[in-house]
Amino acid sequence: MAQGARTRRLSGRDTPTVPAYPPVGAEPKVVFAGIPKALVAGMHVHMVGIGGCGMRGAAAVLLRRGVHVSGSDRSVSAELAGLIESGALVQIGQAKEHVPEACDLVVRSAAVRDDNPEVVAAREGQCPVIKYSQLLGLLMADRLGVAIAGTHGKSTTTAMTAFVLRQAGLDPSFVIGANVEQLGGGSGVGDGRHFVVEACEFDRSYLNLKPRIAVILNVEEDHLDYYKNLDEIVTSFHDFATLVPDDGLVIVNGGNRDALKAVVGIAAKVETFGFEGRLNWKAEVLGSQRGCFEFRVLRDGRPLTVVRLAIPGQHNVANALAVMAVCIHAGVEPETIAKGLAGFHGASRRLTWRGCVDGVNVVDDYAHHPTELQVTIKAAREYYSPRKLYVVFQPHQHSRTRFLLNDFARSFGAADVVMVPDIYFVRDSEKERDLIDAKDLVERIRSNGGDARYEPGFDRIVARLCAEVQSGDLVITMGAGDVWQVADGLLKCLAATRGRK
Repeated sequence: MAQGARTRRLSGRDTPTVPAYPPVGAEPKVVFAGIPKALVAGMHVHMVGIGGCGMRGAAAVLLRRGVHVSGSDRSVSAELAGLIESGALVQIGQAKEHVPEACDLVVRSAAVRDDNPEVVAAREGQCPVIKYSQLLGLLMADRLGVAIAGTHGKSTTTAMTAFVLRQAGLDPSFVIGANVEQLGGGSGVGDGRHFVVEACEFDRSYLNLKPRIAVILNVEEDHLDYYKNLDEIVTSFHDFATLVPDDGLVIVNGGNRDALKAVVGIAAKVETFGFEGRLNWKAEVLGSQRGCFEFRVLRDGRPLTVVRLAIPGQHNVANALAVMAVCIHAGVEPETIAKGLAGFHGASRRLTWRGCVDGVNVVDDYAHHPTELQVTIKAAREYYSPRKLYVVFQPHQHSRTRFLLNDFARSFGAADVVMVPDIYFVRDSEKERDLIDAKDLVERIRSNGGDARYEPGFDRIVARLCAEVQSGDLVITMGAGDVWQVADGLLKCLAATRGRK
């Protein structure tokens, strides 16, 4: 059993513009069959796949509440070492013996299967097993939950929100699906009343949450290996919006037709944000420098404040508007929000600069959806003004590539050269794998007039780029897999062959 876990009561601040919520220690309304109704000090929770970003964050929240935490993962990491120092008992590798006899709950990450030995052992021992998203719902139930959803932009917007609330002194807890250096990682435990989480639509996992404030950034086709079509995705987002009580708030992108469809008929108050039309929150663009925008925020048509972002891309103006709306309702002054947004430098693998050798800039990004690719490449071109822009795109999932093939092929218009390695294989069946490969995407990009090249392995891509790129060029590695290795490999190759940085 973990030792050293501390009991520390969380305290909130008065926020008159947001409805009341259950006090700390109150029995949460969210109850899943067979699991404890509340997670209190002295209980023991075992976490299978504890090394994941979200799981680590949830573990930290549990430890802060005085819950004993144990867990297992495949490999050691610096982040796990920090969790162990906080009182968690972590074992490497997964075996039935790792599940403690005196265990109140077992939590598994989304990647852990039903036949995992620890999951099997827990069920045989009559210990309830839930998914990570269900745990978030329990933890959110006695906080003021802020859940940020959308097909893309979730991580950046969740990080922005947590950063601004922290800068304003509200000390939120948060769980983000990306590392954020300015926040000390992808999760944090604060003494404030707000619990800010990235809400994922895959597997409808966000339906386990208990938000008082929800954000829907956009709704588009994605995860078509799980959803039948766009209509089913819209229905899922509608179900998410209905989780917000009638005295809560849903903030939705007023320029996204399917996001607006998702909030039709819900009980909670709805506020819209965007650039055009009658919106509650509107951005009036004043100018930009290297793709970083300055804009005036209008609330119901009235000027509120001016924001100057440090991260590029007009899509981040929309993200910042959503953050402005959330934080105003949290009781933060407009100028304080504007200052926080200006100081935010982004989440990891979101146009993250990796280095520059011999005048060649190398950047890494997580984008793996056509819309993300398009806006990110455009933002990178505006920010760096490269002589030539190379994109190394690793498609993520064969099914996603097949379903969205034409959209992917049209996403690289602002790139000069696109290099495509083999598709990152995850979740798909072998049958799906046989239906499409990276060469199909390359051919489709070429048919749209693009310069696309197929290179199956990272080593060959690094070698070709190292021999070809020149001073003033920009290379972006993009994808949700391990394509970041190309960025690191290219920098090493350039330093070794060109002899200077």
